[in-house]
Amino acid sequence: MSCWPLAGTCCSAVPCCAMDGSVHHDITVGTKRGSDELFSSVSNGPYIMSTTANGNDSKKFKGDIRGPGAPSRVIHIRKLPNDITEAEVISLGLPFGDVSNLLMLKAKNQAFLEMNSEEAAQNMVGYYSTVMPIIRHHPVYVQFSNHKELKTDNSPNQERAQAALRALSTSHVDPTVAAPSTVLRVVVENLVYPVTLDALCQIFSKFGTVLRIIVFTKNSQFQALLQYPDGASAQAAKLSLDGQNIYNGCCTLRISFSKLTSLNVKYNNEKSRDFTRPDLPTGDSQPTMEHPAMATAFTPGIISAAPYAGATHAFPPAFTIQPGLTVPALPGALASLSLPGATRLGFPSISAGHCVLLVSNLNPERVTPHCLFILFGVYGDVMRVKILFNKKENALVQMSDSTQAQLAMSHLNGQRLHGKPLRITLSKHTNVQLPREGHEDQGLTKDYSNSPLHRFKKPGSKNYSNIFPPSATLHLSNIPPSVVEDDLKMLFSSSGAMVKAFKFFQKDHKMALIQMGSVEEAIESLIEFHNHDLGENHHLRVSFSKSSI
Repeated sequence: MSCWPLAGTCCSAVPCCAMDGSVHHDITVGTKRGSDELFSSVSNGPYIMSTTANGNDSKKFKGDIRGPGAPSRVIHIRKLPNDITEAEVISLGLPFGDVSNLLMLKAKNQAFLEMNSEEAAQNMVGYYSTVMPIIRHHPVYVQFSNHKELKTDNSPNQERAQAALRALSTSHVDPTVAAPSTVLRVVVENLVYPVTLDALCQIFSKFGTVLRIIVFTKNSQFQALLQYPDGASAQAAKLSLDGQNIYNGCCTLRISFSKLTSLNVKYNNEKSRDFTRPDLPTGDSQPTMEHPAMATAFTPGIISAAPYAGATHAFPPAFTIQPGLTVPALPGALASLSLPGATRLGFPSISAGHCVLLVSNLNPERVTPHCLFILFGVYGDVMRVKILFNKKENALVQMSDSTQAQLAMSHLNGQRLHGKPLRITLSKHTNVQLPREGHEDQGLTKDYSNSPLHRFKKPGSKNYSNIFPPSATLHLSNIPPSVVEDDLKMLFSSSGAMVKAFKFFQKDHKMALIQMGSVEEAIESLIEFHNHDLGENHHLRVSFSKSSI
């Protein structure tokens, strides 16, 4: 059985995006029937629960009346599906540590989880504060409880909960069998979306401290070597992760023990890292990705994973991974297909079918459907955009699938557009409705389903491997031979933005890098100049770059 926070791209926790303005940032995770979910919330004060034999636990329970309290080992989980199982609730917490107690309030669609430590509870709440978990198409809400511990009785319902707790908390690793090695070899098959060193580190850190990691391509396959301090951690990771999908239906992990007994890392960069040697040079590798650091506790995400506390960020940026951190935070990663028996990874994710995003805090004087189409189109194919008629600072953006919606949300949440930070959450709508015939909406709703500007329509498009968080440096392509450096610098400064640097690719003058004065200027320049007609039947292609000049 796998127990992961779902969906969401190493060893540091980051938050992704908040979903509903109610109590706190939420996390979305895809789930499968009987699968594990990650969720936790903590609370203060001992809580004694007396349940009734008919399963109506709520009659004597008043719940947490106050808002989320100070960190505690007890986590309050709300809005659970009616047919939720104890195993599903417990599995929300397992990726973050041992679950010491469980209280199910099925009549109230709520539950309380008690983690074995406050640190585990904080990691869990932080993780889910940026990615809303979704259990069988139900968004679930996780927060700290006002109670400090749970005390439960021996009623039939509690006995069932305790039995599930004992079954799921028992280690699946046989301690009497020594692992062949502390080094794992990881092959990522069906690589549809890019997978980074940080993403892998974040996933594997759930099973122990990742000491060293190296990523490389061999036989046209993306692979990694990863070293733990002990064989038990390596064995646990292999048993839980082998065969799991990082994203829905793709990026499958194939894990085996390596013949190597240790890894020798010379450089700390995006290709290799030794967490025991922070003094190592970066070497001569390509510049590391310019992922913004994730902001809050999930804002902790799996990879750089989600936005962290406080910060609402786009894609979980790559961040410095600290040995020992075990919080998943991968803002771009998703859970695998929600089919019976399907497995999924611990990334924050959007369940299948949820492909509409609610974008708020827009500048109503400047935003247009086209502007959102171009920006969100960097991370997926935008089908429709609707700016709300009576609340023009809000818009709905429909992506072609839930994976692309997750990528767009995790990369763009918190980024500044027209002077205001974007707030992006999952919408309750499953599609964007077009205006009825004869009803004018001032051009606020647009259908882009047949647009020629979609970047990902072709299966296996190379654009999938060039998805990066917004950065000040833009990648330009499809430049005709007659256009020179000054032409492009003049074009990009014509809107009042600052051009700080420019460089043509040495071997191919059809491509170039241009560095703007800020990430916000780069975002607005991409919106304005992507598909700009440069003449000679050449339309400029603009995307964010992982490199700097």
